[in-house]
Amino acid sequence: MTPGTLGEVAAIGTACCWTASSFAFTAAARRFGSLTLNVIRMGLACVLFAVAGWAMHGLWLPVDAGRAAWFWLGLSGIIGFTIGDLALFRAFVLMGPRLTLLVLTLWPVLAAGIGWAVLHESLSAPALGGMALVVGGVAWVILERRPPDAPAGAHASVAGVLLALVSATCQAVGVVLSKIGMEGYPNALGSTQIRALAGLAGFVVLFTLLGAWPRGKAALRDGPGMAYASLGAVFGPFLGVWLAMVAIKNAEVGVASTIMATVPVLIIPPSILIYHERVSGRAVLGAVAAIAGVALLFL
Repeated sequence: MTPGTLGEVAAIGTACCWTASSFAFTAAARRFGSLTLNVIRMGLACVLFAVAGWAMHGLWLPVDAGRAAWFWLGLSGIIGFTIGDLALFRAFVLMGPRLTLLVLTLWPVLAAGIGWAVLHESLSAPALGGMALVVGGVAWVILERRPPDAPAGAHASVAGVLLALVSATCQAVGVVLSKIGMEGYPNALGSTQIRALAGLAGFVVLFTLLGAWPRGKAALRDGPGMAYASLGAVFGPFLGVWLAMVAIKNAEVGVASTIMATVPVLIIPPSILIYHERVSGRAVLGAVAAIAGVALLFL
């Protein structure tokens, strides 16, 4: 298996993990809120990374990483996790998940553009065609599917669109900074741990400024909520982001980001099974287009 193919397979694994984590995080957020969830999920992920680092490399922390790696990967974690997620959740509140995710489909395009400008990565014609099919298919699915729990009257607003664009930009900048940080420190596990630690630090600062620690303590006593948060942490910031780092390391940023952005399509089958959602022919066509685009990216 070539490095590029390994990266693309890892990107598919990332999308699958993020699809699974989305259900768990939705259930947890309904019990104790998104900000509390972010602190808990990042804290749990950091514990998992410490255990995995000790088991695989005999290191609880990536102390073998140089200052440059800590800087770039830490900056990536703050931008991608803390700032990006805060903007994303606020956009969800202002205009609902459907329109927010529609704007968020731009992040692979932004990542490809930044990767071309900063990392001098070029994409082949099939890759560009595949990206267009994936982004178009995902956007088509999102436009068709209106979640049953969408906020009443949710509609596009200037603030909502700007926040969604901020989140998309943070996601794109985060993956590019991660690739820069991994150039001198190719350990995907340690790199992801640095990002998670930085993201957790950002959320802890915000949590402290808002005086939200009492809510955090109450959440820790919520057994079902913690079970959902733990499951989401395993598939989200732990396995999912770990695989994402493998993908970014081995494949072009634009290609890896595009494949990872297929979560709205992958979420359709479990939504049918779990929530008994009805799927129209339009959604199926969008999913087929996205899958065809992913196939092109492997050429």
